[in-house]
Amino acid sequence: MAEGFGVGLALLTWILLGCQEEARAEQELRFKPAPRDRPVRLFTEAELARYDGREEDQPIYLAVKGVVFDVTSGKEFYGKGAPYNALVGKDSTRGIAKMTLDPADLTHETTGLTEEELKSLDETFNNVYKAKYPIVGYTARRILNEDGSPNPNFKPEDQPHFTIKDEF
Repeated sequence: MAEGFGVGLALLTWILLGCQEEARAEQELRFKPAPRDRPVRLFTEAELARYDGREEDQPIYLAVKGVVFDVTSGKEFYGKGAPYNALVGKDSTRGIAKMTLDPADLTHETTGLTEEELKSLDETFNNVYKAKYPIVGYTARRILNEDGSPNPNFKPEDQPHFTIKDEF
């Protein structure tokens, strides 16, 4: 009987250790950030303009609130000749907030937007772009001064309608 107890104890120990190892592996997977295919980078306006859907072999990028998304998987919406092609290759924050393709509104500028437009912008940013498309970078305007020097006062949490904790 003591021999049966020893075997049972050994089996129980083996099961518990196996469960702990499985839990540890699951925790590692859950808390390990997903690897990126491409590094996140900083885009100037000229660099971002290269990814406007005109060239077949180039990805298609769109910036909203200074965050650059790869919208290539939505080529039927954003590619050359597609309905929303006017939005790509630039930061189209204002146009997305106002739900317009008017060239005057295809800018990063948010000054003068109504509360309703700002709410629409946040909903579209979170529920469409962040939910569907990978982040590939940020616009230089977010963190640099007009002359290209680093902005020592830049704090992501102080940017209008932006929370950095939701992006990573």
